Order: sequence, then structure tokens, then C-alpha cells
Amino acid sequence: MNDELSPDTLAVRAGTLRTGFQEHAEALFLTSSFVYGSAAEAAARFSGAEPGNIYARFTNPSVTMFEERLAALEGAERCVAFASGMAAILATVMGLMKAGEHVVASRSLFGSTVQLFQNILGRFGVETTFVSATDAAEWQAAVKPNTRLFFLESPSNPLTEISDIRALADLAHASGAWLAVDNCFCTPILQKPLELGADIVIHSATKYLDGQGRVLGGAVLGGKTLLEPIFTFLRTAGPTLSAFNAWVLLKGLETLPLRMRAHSENALALASWLEQQPGVSRVLYPGLPSHPQHVLAMAQQKSGGGIVAFEVEGGRDAAWRVIDATRVMSITANLGDTRTTITHPATTTHGRLSPEQRAAAGIGDGLVRIAVGLEALDDLRADLARGLG
Repeated sequence: MNDELSPDTLAVRAGTLRTGFQEHAEALFLTSSFVYGSAAEAAARFSGAEPGNIYARFTNPSVTMFEERLAALEGAERCVAFASGMAAILATVMGLMKAGEHVVASRSLFGSTVQLFQNILGRFGVETTFVSATDAAEWQAAVKPNTRLFFLESPSNPLTEISDIRALADLAHASGAWLAVDNCFCTPILQKPLELGADIVIHSATKYLDGQGRVLGGAVLGGKTLLEPIFTFLRTAGPTLSAFNAWVLLKGLETLPLRMRAHSENALALASWLEQQPGVSRVLYPGLPSHPQHVLAMAQQKSGGGIVAFEVEGGRDAAWRVIDATRVMSITANLGDTRTTITHPATTTHGRLSPEQRAAAGIGDGLVRIAVGLEALDDLRADLARGLG
């Protein structure tokens, strides 16, 4: 049935479960455990012989509804939800890999993702080689006999670099590896990595899936068999999405198609305006013809998304001046909100990276990242003009 419905309908209707009260809105199940009719029923649930809820660390109807709705939107067989996007990435590696195995990852990743692969997973024997997000030859050259996972963001944070998902999927599969794509910036409304050959899609649901900066959440999506060890890690280790947060995320998904279209329209208009401003040396937005991977972006995505990065002349002082002059935009590193946010990546999201790592990733001191919200475009332009003038 899901194949017959549009994303707009799936975002509102998919995954809905009703209790005996036949409530119209989704119920919120605030319980830590579930009661069984008999000892035999409890034993059957715990053994897996009988489906049903067991314990809220790994089974809860509110979480299940969120998982099923997001899976329908991504076109995935299965979704496993987590407490945050970083928990989702950690669970993916811990579920699928072991010490002595190797990851090839884009060096254009969120700062915490780089830290996870390099400093934490590295201590447990999972080696990572970082390569260009856009040069497939570097991915090929980095492959080793023990490579098991390719990992990327497209568009990347914060430079909105676009990776050729289909080409990297083919390369990963030829190397005996899986391809995982962080789809946080696009959401399934603008891009479906599984349709492009990826094996795994990862979300920080904290961002656009919620859309109003209210709760944390994460998700991993893919085939049923592939996700089973990831679910097993969740069941055992417990980086669990709370029922309340899942319920909030369900409400966020209802408006996701509308919001992503509006975010993209505002972002394209703001990026086009920024290209004309004195003191702005470059603007990075996939929807602009000037973007280095514009053609690829428009082949993989329905629109450019809501993230705009730009560099100002004068380095950190000039970038901070632009940020500090804003009165409408929120100075925060979060993104995907109805409210526009603005941040300085070199000292916030990527501040824990070394200067050499930031330089390799192309993150200069003059770079500013904006997650364009739903405010009036004239107000956003005026807000930036104050610091650019």
C-alpha cells in the first residue's frame, strides 16, 4: 500500500497504530514494561516465538510508529530508532563491525562523527581512513582487504559537498563493503539514498524530522537482515529513543514535506542574494549553478535543501561580526528548525578538530553556516545585511 501513496500522505498516515479506544491521534505509551496474560505468554515474547512488546528499552508502540512511518518515507524494509543521531552512528558500527576491520569515511563530516570514528572507535580496533567526499578515486585507493563500511554525508556538514551515492555504492559493493549515508540534510523528502544503491540510511531525527528544535532522536534504516545486529546492539546496550520523543517526532513528520519545500525555497533565495553581497567571497548551496556539484545534486535531490554556507572576507573576526549582528536568527549550532540558525563551524560544530583537520576539510575561519528557517525572506536578508554592511 505504501508504494501507492505520496510522501505527503505517508508523512501523516504511515505507521499509525490504534488502541481499543480508537483514538484519532497517535497514543503516547509512557511505560517501562508490559504485562503478560500468563507465564507462557511472557516466555514466548522473550524468546521471540510470539511478537509483541517486552520492555521499553527496545520495544514501545510509540517508537514503533515512528520507525514504521520513517521507513515508509525512506522506502526501507526496517527502521531502528535511537536516542540521538550519534547513537545511531555508533550502533551501526558496533552492530556490523568488529576489531580489526576498516572504515572508509568522508573527511567532510560533522565534527562529532569524526571524533567518534577517529578517537573512540579507533580505541576499540576499528580503523578509519578519511578521504575526499567528492573524489571516488580516493575512496578506491583507501580500500583495504578488511574494509567493511563506507560512510558519508551528502550534502556534507557544513560545506554542502555532494557525493556521488550511486558510484560509491557500486565501489563499496565491489569491495565487499556496505555504504551508509547520513541523510540528515535532505531527509527522505528530498533524497532517498537506498534508491541510489546505499545499504544504510542514518538520521539525526533531532534536525528536520522534528523540525522545531524540541527533542533528540536518531534512526538507522535499511534491509531487515542487515539491521538485525544493529537492533541487537540497541536491545543490549540501550541507547533508546524515549516514547515521548518518538511521539514528538511523529508529529514532526506530519509536516516534513511542507517544511522541506519551504526551507529549500527560502534557502535558494537567500543563497542567491548572498552571492551578490560585497565581502562574501563564496556561497556554497547545492541549488546554485555555481556549486561545484550542482548537476549531481540536482540529479540526486529534489531541491537544494535548507543549508547555506558562505565565506566572508576578513576571517574569524568578520564571520563573528556577521553572526553577532543578527537579531532574528538564533546563534546556535543546531539545524533543521523552523527558526533560522547561524553558527561559526570552525569554533562550534568542528571546533574539536585540529587546525590541520579543519583545513583538510575546507573549513576556514571565515566560514558561516546558516540553516534557513521559515521566517520572511526579507527579514532574513536584513538580518544578514546588518553585519555584512
